[in-house]
Amino acid sequence: MGNISVSIFILSILFVISTATAATFEILNQCGYTVWAAASPGGGRRLDSGQSWTLNVAAGTKMARIWGRTKCNFDSSGRGRCETGDCTGGLQCTGWGQPPNTLAEYALNQFNNLDFYDISLVDG
Repeated sequence: MGNISVSIFILSILFVISTATAATFEILNQCGYTVWAAASPGGGRRLDSGQSWTLNVAAGTKMARIWGRTKCNFDSSGRGRCETGDCTGGLQCTGWGQPPNTLAEYALNQFNNLDFYDISLVDG
């Protein structure tokens, strides 16, 4: 699938620590097409090219993920499907997306009060 190889370029994620106890992520779509951003915890949102989504995350959040979904179709109630990174048929993600997807994984305020993050291709 061609979209899998470019999925790492789908989102530009800017990680900004706003205080010692929380974080703010700004998810920015720099693609020339619509991407449906997803976060667990956090939900999901449609991002047209150039749009951003600010996600405020609580201190102590662990095993969290942010990813992009492509080729999605949702009805007015938010039900639908995505070709990549689908969230069990919903716009608002309550769990982790289905492969294939490229993930930004993070955990906040963990061992020695450190934050951890990585980019994972395991599901993509």
